[in-house]
Amino acid sequence: MINGGHVVIYSRDAEADRAFFRDVLEYPHVDAGGGWLIFKLPPTEVAVHPTDGPESQELYLMCDDVDATMKSLAAKGVEFTQPVTDARWGRLTRLRLPGGGEVGMYEPRHERATDL
Repeated sequence: MINGGHVVIYSRDAEADRAFFRDVLEYPHVDAGGGWLIFKLPPTEVAVHPTDGPESQELYLMCDDVDATMKSLAAKGVEFTQPVTDARWGRLTRLRLPGGGEVGMYEPRHERATDL
């Protein structure tokens, strides 16, 4: 059976983004060879949303307190590209990766599948 998932982030500066996940987020990792780091993510969920537009995927990092997490990451030099907004399902923002890409971050208001 399927026993895991693998998220891929395409980056214009993969080395800088790998360093971000290693040094700023402090995610455990393995080196798959030649400095190609693969990171262990915290417990993860998958949601399927309807769309009338093109199909796409997004990565959101979850936290228990978006304000405290933003403060902690900002102290490490992380740039947030969107102010915190409230949605029915949580409080969310976006942060910039060193390579120029962005990922979402949110404090869920819904029951977490990771708690199952």
